Amino acid sequence: MSTPSLPHSTPSIARRKFAEALFKIVGLGSLTVAVGTLALLFGALLYQGVGQIDWQFLMSYPSRHAAQAGILPAWVGSTLIMLVTAVVGIPLGVAAAIYLEEYARKTWMTELIEVTVTNLAGVPSIIYGLLALGLFVYILGLGESILVAGLTLALLILPVVIVTTREAIRAIPVEIREAAYGLGATKWQTVSHHVLPYSAAGILTGIILALSRAIGETAPIVTIGALTFIAFLPPAPFTTQPPYISFDWLLSPFTIMPIQMFGWVSRPGEDFAGNAAAAGVLLVGMTLTMNGLAIYLRYRMRKQVSW
Repeated sequence: MSTPSLPHSTPSIARRKFAEALFKIVGLGSLTVAVGTLALLFGALLYQGVGQIDWQFLMSYPSRHAAQAGILPAWVGSTLIMLVTAVVGIPLGVAAAIYLEEYARKTWMTELIEVTVTNLAGVPSIIYGLLALGLFVYILGLGESILVAGLTLALLILPVVIVTTREAIRAIPVEIREAAYGLGATKWQTVSHHVLPYSAAGILTGIILALSRAIGETAPIVTIGALTFIAFLPPAPFTTQPPYISFDWLLSPFTIMPIQMFGWVSRPGEDFAGNAAAAGVLLVGMTLTMNGLAIYLRYRMRKQVSW
């Protein structure tokens, strides 16, 4: 029995290798263009804004004079809003994900909820602003305050936290759950002592990514009435008199760093362009700090927990 010849295999293999090499070249070129453009933009931002950052810029209020203008109310407002967002959005998102993944029965209702949550993760952010304007401002009467801004961004990150937390929990091997049940653990003991510790790194990564998205959002905050010029700070959360804690700052007017940047850029002339660039550098720095913290904590958790 003769061995069949393969006269047409060599050209076919050559074409595949050529297509693979061409794809690598196109992919590398696309990566170079994308990263190069980002590097150029960020370099221009650094070049224009780093020189403006000093203690006076960080601790001063906005002013009509560029040399005297500062960003104190903006970064304080961004910090307080992110605090409210994290306190409200993270526990609700993680708890909802645990329930959907570990406790909820697979019915048409849970499937509808899962599809809805997944679709909400891609809804434009201004939709959440309109929802918050109607619900929190007009119906509940909470006003244009830090609390409303934090609740709005909490709604914004909630689908992202739920989806990423479910994916992290789903990645845990089923053998870990079976081993815990075999030793007599209850459902909650299995989830709290085994599933959550092993999936904590993935959950934390999703949370930080969601907060990184929220800190730069402008459209929903503008919709609920954030101020573009504010020359005062919210009341302090701590006082010198009992009970030493005040929540008056939750109902205070506010501004955030992206809105302050927009206010400076929209001014005629180039005097405020450097201030806007400096605010952009600070905002990028805050985002990179959050992501760096997430990478560090994820590394530590993965190092401490081993399967």
